[in-house]
Amino acid sequence: MTPVLFEIKNGIAFITLNRPEKFNAFNREMALLMQEKLDESKSDSVRCVYITGAGKAFCAGQDLAEVVDPNGPGMQRILSEHYNPIVARIRDLEKPVVAAVNGVAAGAGANIALCCDVVVAAESASFIQAFSKIGLIPDSGGTHTLPRLIGWQKASALMMLGDKVTAAEAERLGMIYKVFATDSFSEEAVKIATTLSQMPTKGLAYTKQVLSMSFTTTFEEQLNDEDVFQQKAAQTEDYKEGVAAFLEKRQPVFKGK
Repeated sequence: MTPVLFEIKNGIAFITLNRPEKFNAFNREMALLMQEKLDESKSDSVRCVYITGAGKAFCAGQDLAEVVDPNGPGMQRILSEHYNPIVARIRDLEKPVVAAVNGVAAGAGANIALCCDVVVAAESASFIQAFSKIGLIPDSGGTHTLPRLIGWQKASALMMLGDKVTAAEAERLGMIYKVFATDSFSEEAVKIATTLSQMPTKGLAYTKQVLSMSFTTTFEEQLNDEDVFQQKAAQTEDYKEGVAAFLEKRQPVFKGK
């Protein structure tokens, strides 16, 4: 059974973490395959990426059996060759990435979800910064992402105490975008991905890039970056279509160009 399922359908690349018997915990095979599928998602045929988990969990983080295996890759390689490349690929993809958190997202699993562009969760899902429970620090970009989502004090407490955060609380904190009823979750999450896949892909990619830049720029520098990327957006075919559709009082048909 392949540890990562992959399908491109209607402009959406569906990536499903597929070790349900291990709550989709990562091992090396799964991490490397995840990177491969993210690379395949760069295809022009893909206009949105949708990441979810098989079974009851989204992702329980690292498979600890691999960590303690004397013949395993070891912690340094797990970070540098597994998780860091995954979150970097998600942030570098020039298209929106939706995390559809169907169940528990713990440790690296939580932080991979939170680095995505739009995060939605089933009401039965939860998020746990589980690292402190075994004496580790949050990784997979979590120490960068979480405080920017919910503030330094909340992030610090959740990371040190390792509290479980329900989906409803995650939405209230601003950690995620929306919560849906569990029985309709998949349908609602795919609707969001479908909407994004039909929008101006290059404009969304530029939005993603400028948002990422804002983490390290001054306000004046950010105004300049907005100017640069707005000029790029104004040269796209989708911009021309959007303006024409507005003036002609019709629905635009964007092609991601």
